[in-house]
Amino acid sequence: MEVLRIIDANINRVSEGLRVIEDIQRFIFNNEEISKKLREMRHLVRKGFYCKELLESRNVIGDIGVTISKNSLLDQKHSLEDLLISNFKRVEEGLRSIEESLKIIDHYKESKIYENIRFQVYDLEIMLLAKKNIPKTDIYAILGEEFSKSRSNIEVAKELIEADVKIIQYREKDKSKKKKYEECKAIRALTKEKGVTFIVNDDISIALAVKADGIHIGQDDMPIEEVKRLAPNMIIGLSTHNESQAKLAIEKEADYIGVGSIFNTTTKENVEKSEGLNYLKWVSENISIPYVAIGGIKEENIISVKDYGGYCFAMISEITGAENIKGKIKSIRSKLR
Repeated sequence: MEVLRIIDANINRVSEGLRVIEDIQRFIFNNEEISKKLREMRHLVRKGFYCKELLESRNVIGDIGVTISKNSLLDQKHSLEDLLISNFKRVEEGLRSIEESLKIIDHYKESKIYENIRFQVYDLEIMLLAKKNIPKTDIYAILGEEFSKSRSNIEVAKELIEADVKIIQYREKDKSKKKKYEECKAIRALTKEKGVTFIVNDDISIALAVKADGIHIGQDDMPIEEVKRLAPNMIIGLSTHNESQAKLAIEKEADYIGVGSIFNTTTKENVEKSEGLNYLKWVSENISIPYVAIGGIKEENIISVKDYGGYCFAMISEITGAENIKGKIKSIRSKLR
């Protein structure tokens, strides 16, 4: 009877924890696929082992854990990430307890059901909480149809992937939300298949909806604290134009910073003034997180950017506007070597 009490308590604990995680994925992230998986898992937890003595074994009034929990502050949470982490741990620990308890009452077959669920939960935890990192690479390609010689963003993305570009950012300011979503969904599928990091500029709702790898924001966009709260496991990049902004980005735990504008650029209006190459040099000597040089960088001036500490170069029109995108990337890389 005592062992059944352990099993009953932990089936409830695991089911409740899964429900919290499911609600976050359903109502906040609109993640249909993960919500469905969690729902199926939750039902299996309830059905994996059942006997009428389970309910009879329950003793809420006599449970010393009720008083302990009321007087504890260990369950405080301050963000969605805290909520997810604590409930994943609750689920994993509860599943292990069910699994081990079933073994000593001759329900080994049922114990393996809960073992299998536990390993599924481990995989899900990695998927939802493992922090992504920006890859160390040379070219950070930014899409922009207005420069791409009548080619669609999807067509350009395919060419970039074929040219072995490892980071692609979607940046469209004037398209409808529906059109941006459709394009990003298609590009996300392409990049995911080939292991290319996909970043969405500005629009966190679209980044979340298509399950992008990251979001890039500017100084006047949503505060980075709020972005981190909504997307705790996404790469978050922040544009910076001077030393104070770079230091603040470190303080607010950005995953990488954009550094620029290095040169005058025609691809962005109302660009905040920057000391360009001198600012890049300072960043290369003082900032420890990854950084991307951006603004007016072209094949003919990229070596000077490299000489001032650049190693990852964001380009829009120079690449998307090339007659032969793969040829342009090959030529740029030969110069960098």
